[in-house]
Amino acid sequence: MRAGIEELTRQLGEIDAESQNLRITRKTLLTLPLPSPATGPDRPGIPDHPAYQQILTALAHAGRPMRARDLCQALDLPILPKNTEGIRSKLKRLVSRGILVETEPGLFARPEA
Repeated sequence: MRAGIEELTRQLGEIDAESQNLRITRKTLLTLPLPSPATGPDRPGIPDHPAYQQILTALAHAGRPMRARDLCQALDLPILPKNTEGIRSKLKRLVSRGILVETEPGLFARPEA
């Protein structure tokens, strides 16, 4: 019986210590200032490399969704795996930033306004 009481006392001490840590954390969090509300969606801009602007221009001129291979042709790049994969990775980066949309796998377009 004494061993059981000692075990429960030990567990109670651990729970009290954890509870105290939570109170301190809560008190600290309540003293932090609230973040100011954003005025618009927090979205990074177009990357600095000129290839991104060329891709966006080609998509705008086409007026339709395009694949990486189509963009290589539009940008007068040789149809080589390194070029199509490079364009595809840039397209995916633009999608992740919300600048383009992937309407279906491998087909990229400007979002509709």
